[in-house]
Amino acid sequence: MERLLKLLEENARLPVEDLAAMLDIAPAEAAAQMDAYAREGVIRGYRALVDWEKAGADLVQAVIELRVRPKKSMGFDEIAAAVAGFEEVQSVLLMSGAYDLQLIVNGHSFQEIALFVAKRLSPLDDVLSTATHFVLRTYKKDGVVYGGEEPDEREWATQ
Repeated sequence: MERLLKLLEENARLPVEDLAAMLDIAPAEAAAQMDAYAREGVIRGYRALVDWEKAGADLVQAVIELRVRPKKSMGFDEIAAAVAGFEEVQSVLLMSGAYDLQLIVNGHSFQEIALFVAKRLSPLDDVLSTATHFVLRTYKKDGVVYGGEEPDEREWATQ
């Protein structure tokens, strides 16, 4: 049923009947499998990918690198859970390499994110250092191409 997950990942709005037809199974079987995936935590939710720039929203996003001190008994889990609890934090990823945790943070301004880092994130006991990188433009996210203008077909006709 991995194919069911891939289809849902590509378009979570597909009706169960369409999914079943694509998989050559009964709609009830597709629905039951989706319910089982949700109960098991395999499916974590359904979301729309929004191009906030096109929507005209005043959203600023940053990628923050954190170097942290892991706990002997919990490793990185405790600090990761604490950071994940902040409303501004959209994602927390354990990384290999030069830093330990990567955060994706949303705010309404550069200053709001800077204040979040300075007043809420950096003071945490186990945070050793931070590096903040502001997202200037999104070109592709979760496999979906963003931005760019729709090509004017008249321009192509004259070439």
